[in-house]
Amino acid sequence: MQTAAIDAPSSDFRVLAVQIRDAGLLERRRGYYSVKISLTIAVFAAGWAALVMVGNSWATLGVAAFLGLMFTQLGFVGHDAGHQQVFRSRRANRLLGLMVGNALIGMSFGWWVPKHNAHHAHPNEVGRDPDIGEGLVVFTPADGLAPRGRSLKWLLTRWQVVLFFPLMLLRSVGIHVSGIQRLLRQRDRGAAMEGVLITMHAALYLTAVLWVLPPLKALAFIAVQQSLFSLYLGCSFAPNHKGMPIIEGDAEMSFARRQVISARNITGGRFTNLVLGGLNYQIEHHLFPTMPRPNLARAQSIIRTFCIESDLGYCEASLVDSYRQTVHHLHAVAAANALAPWGAARS
Repeated sequence: MQTAAIDAPSSDFRVLAVQIRDAGLLERRRGYYSVKISLTIAVFAAGWAALVMVGNSWATLGVAAFLGLMFTQLGFVGHDAGHQQVFRSRRANRLLGLMVGNALIGMSFGWWVPKHNAHHAHPNEVGRDPDIGEGLVVFTPADGLAPRGRSLKWLLTRWQVVLFFPLMLLRSVGIHVSGIQRLLRQRDRGAAMEGVLITMHAALYLTAVLWVLPPLKALAFIAVQQSLFSLYLGCSFAPNHKGMPIIEGDAEMSFARRQVISARNITGGRFTNLVLGGLNYQIEHHLFPTMPRPNLARAQSIIRTFCIESDLGYCEASLVDSYRQTVHHLHAVAAANALAPWGAARS
């Protein structure tokens, strides 16, 4: 496991922020998002139309896989809305997030936004980043310590390298359950509205599938669609921070250093940008979360120069190499937990 050193950049991040602003890279891109959102929803609708056209056939599993991919593409739009990238108005971004998140995907946008904001505020920080402190996969040795041989958590940690990608198939289940749990706890007008949208989504989703397919094929359709959605979503977010330095909770460092050393960019062209929804520019995104997706590539050369001159580093890797680094990190964590003393308690 890598542990981040306590340090601060030599250059002033405010100078970079002014440079980025003066270059117009924080300006909203209404034309881009009008086309992007319209095309994404149109292709999503075409997927459901294909289900009806194919009809009662096992070939609909191919449609299910396609819709799994489109659910994730809609998730990227919701991600941009959650970061206020699409509209100037916070209310308009929230309405867009509710539309694609709750109504079209069936996940709670109101649950995801504060969770994701906590990640951005404390990326890879022990005890504060929810993305490394929750779930079945363990990213720091202390998270996996438990009585050996008597704990399911210990066993999962021991075999997490093998289970990492298979467990991603269940990601959507956790997203749906966590969102509903949050809505039940909150019980206010906003939660009620989100609950109505999620209920409408579930009703329309199940009605469409069961109207076209008999129960067995419908079950297979749902399993394939949700599994591909989960896997694609997980494989899109995993390269960004997994296997990068872990920041201890008491570490003192600047905003820029905290964001840059914990993030990894994914190399590739326009296809990579499309497939990963702009998350391949993770360093740029973490330094300027409200920067619209199409501006991230334009900002890369400016930000890379700043990072290198400030001795922050600038991590880039291919998609395959990012997974290799992630697996290597998980293996190191599993090995550390395997050597933990019997009866050690999770700290």
